Amino acid sequence: MPIVDVFDLNNAKVGSVELADAVFGAEVNEALLYEAVRHYMACQRRGTHATKERGSVRGSGKKLWRQKGTGRARVGSIRSPLWRHGGTVHGPQPRDYSYRLPRKMQLGALRSALSAKLRDGELRVIREFSFTEPKTKQVAAALSKLEAVKRSLVVDVVGNRNLELGARNLPGVKMVVTKDVTTYDLLGAKHVLLSEAAAKKLSEALA
Repeated sequence: MPIVDVFDLNNAKVGSVELADAVFGAEVNEALLYEAVRHYMACQRRGTHATKERGSVRGSGKKLWRQKGTGRARVGSIRSPLWRHGGTVHGPQPRDYSYRLPRKMQLGALRSALSAKLRDGELRVIREFSFTEPKTKQVAAALSKLEAVKRSLVVDVVGNRNLELGARNLPGVKMVVTKDVTTYDLLGAKHVLLSEAAAKKLSEALA
C-alpha cells in the first residue's frame, strides 16, 4: 500500500498516512479516463440549440405564381429552404446529449485518475483544512504556502463551511466534497489537495 506524507497548512510535514493500493496505486487505464471525461462533458451540454425549419419560418404559404406558363422554375412557398430567409433543412434541434456510463467504469476511472495524480506528484494530503473564519484571504494564504495557487482541486469531507466559502472566489481553485469528486476535475487540476479524512474516505469507498 502507498504511504503518503501528510502536511499541514504551513507546508510542514506532520506525519504519514497509508492509503489503499487498489485506489491510489492502481494501473492507469487511459481508455477508461477518456470515456469518463467524454461522459462528463456530454452530460454538461445543455442541448438548447435550435434552427427554424420550413414550418417555423415567418411568411405566407401562398403559391407565388402558377405552376406552368411563366417560364420560371416552379415554386410552392416563399419559405422554401432554397430561398433567402427560408427554412433550414436538417438543422440542429434541442436534444439531450447525456448518456449512461456504467458505475463500474466511473469508479475505475476515479481510481485511475487518483493513481495518476499520486504517481505524477500532483496529489498531496493535508492534515485538515481548519480556518477560523470563512475568509478568502485565509484560504489564499494557505494555498500560497502549499504552492498550489492555480488550477487546484481541494477535496474535503462534508461540513467545512469556512473552506467552502473561502475558496469559492479564488480563480482556478475548486473545492468539492468527497462524494462529488469527478475524473474530469481530477485530470483538469494541476494540484490535488486532499484532507486526511477525505483521503481515508476515498480509500474506503473506492477500494
